[in-house]
Amino acid sequence: MQPHRKPLLLAAVATLALAAAPAPAPAPAAPEPAVAWRQVGDDARTGISGLALTANTAERIEALVVRDNKKPGDSRIAQLTYEKGESGTASVTPVVWDGPEPVDLEAVEAVPGAPGEYVALASRGLIYHLRATGGAVEVLDVSPLPAINEGADFESFALAPQPGGTVAVWADRGAGTSRPATVFAAPFSFDAYGNATFGAVRQQHFRASAPEGDIRHVSDIAVTDSGRILVSSASDAGDDGPFASAVNEAGRVALDAPGQRVRLRIDYAPTVLGTFPERKIEALECLPNSPDAALGTDDENQGGHVTVASLCGS
Repeated sequence: MQPHRKPLLLAAVATLALAAAPAPAPAPAAPEPAVAWRQVGDDARTGISGLALTANTAERIEALVVRDNKKPGDSRIAQLTYEKGESGTASVTPVVWDGPEPVDLEAVEAVPGAPGEYVALASRGLIYHLRATGGAVEVLDVSPLPAINEGADFESFALAPQPGGTVAVWADRGAGTSRPATVFAAPFSFDAYGNATFGAVRQQHFRASAPEGDIRHVSDIAVTDSGRILVSSASDAGDDGPFASAVNEAGRVALDAPGQRVRLRIDYAPTVLGTFPERKIEALECLPNSPDAALGTDDENQGGHVTVASLCGS
């Protein structure tokens, strides 16, 4: 028995040292921005699951918004007008979907350098290349995401121009404490036929710092001009809530010239930029040349809401 005494003694000393170590300081309370939500839908078919800017002026924001409807004939996409200022209003108008009808659209993003073109993402990983013309969007092509894992559920997609090309960032949303989100990044372009093409994919896990509850770690993604990755995270207790959301700074992304390799860093302890009780944020878009973000919610039976909050910084 003599040879075993030293390891046992060392283990006992380590246990005592751990017990004596001070507990980590509690995290500071997350900020709760004072925002005024404006209702733009009143039932489960009129929530907002994704948002892409079409215009941004001193007076108003205009954007395409997508909805996660699944039944044939239900609205898939609409045009949002949001007037800035305390007395402003918000409204949506229908947009015709011209092409194969998607199921469960969860994100939409403008294509950098291609005015009037957009990418919409369905939850199972299908990319819809769109062209907006008047009161309609035309489907130019449908392509799958790369690196689709079994059981993945996608709610987010962002395109960010970088020196040397464009980088795409998206995520499997994750679920609660048992399954973190997986954030993916890759060089992005379209081929001569309008198909979405991706370069080598990088991926890392992400766990949101807030909110608490049955959390979707990533319900949308935005990338700032400097490459900061912001994500909305949401908890959902059912079609009638209660809901809660937060916006977290998750890490950084960059594209090495000439656009062949992505550098992705996801933070182990993300910074909470803002918390939003009673709302399920599924749309997050940083406004150009501004610290503000446009936020949209899919509050299930309570419909959809929009607001603007200072979250994006520099």
